[in-house]
Amino acid sequence: MTPRLTIVGAGPGDADLITLKAIKAIKSANVILYDALVNVELLKYASPKTEFIFVGKRKGCYAYQQEQINELVVQRALRFGHVVRLKGGDPFIFGRGAEELDYAKEYAIEVAVVPGISSSAAVPAYQGIPLTKRNASESFWVITGTTKSHKISGDIALAAKSTATVVILMGMSKLSEIVQIFSNEGRSGTAIAIIQNGTRPNENVGIGKISNIESIVEEKQLANPAIIIIGEVVNQRVDLSNIYSQADLALASSKKQVA
Repeated sequence: MTPRLTIVGAGPGDADLITLKAIKAIKSANVILYDALVNVELLKYASPKTEFIFVGKRKGCYAYQQEQINELVVQRALRFGHVVRLKGGDPFIFGRGAEELDYAKEYAIEVAVVPGISSSAAVPAYQGIPLTKRNASESFWVITGTTKSHKISGDIALAAKSTATVVILMGMSKLSEIVQIFSNEGRSGTAIAIIQNGTRPNENVGIGKISNIESIVEEKQLANPAIIIIGEVVNQRVDLSNIYSQADLALASSKKQVA
């Protein structure tokens, strides 16, 4: 078998938010290494003979270190052929996909990428929050809340000075610092949303202002995995719940008439 690695984006959580190309890659995989944020329902597309290896991180505990994951990819590809590395969201947005590709190429392993729907855009959209909107926001930042050295990203302070929408991934442990940064810029009244387990059935949402978001987080018991969205667009969100309920009623009525 030709050793090859396909880095596949699994989307933000809802199993339906997967691309056709991703499903094809999963079906053809001999081995699948998957992360903690991947919806395990996606594994049903794989062959019964496929080997599954969980390599994710939960609550700070690593199943494997990154170097070990790199070695596993190479070992399995050279021995079994096609390895799919299944990552939450998009593998090139804070997914370390490029690092794994670079490592595999050193061993003459064929490589490919299947982009995924990024949680940075999909999770706000599921709550009716547009990252850009005329007269509200002309651009958006997507920033990691915590750097490799476990410190808050310096880009957040830069983003706080702009009128852009700010989307922060992996930032819940730094929420107090984020609140302080925006408060120091005179933006304590700026709207903010925190969405935990976005696009999943157990989604949990807190919406408020910079000045009161910490109390909302405590009240709603919001925690990782969560996305933080800051900016006027939070106030511009569309109420999708009524649209969904109306669509359900219309569908039910249509079925009744057919019957």
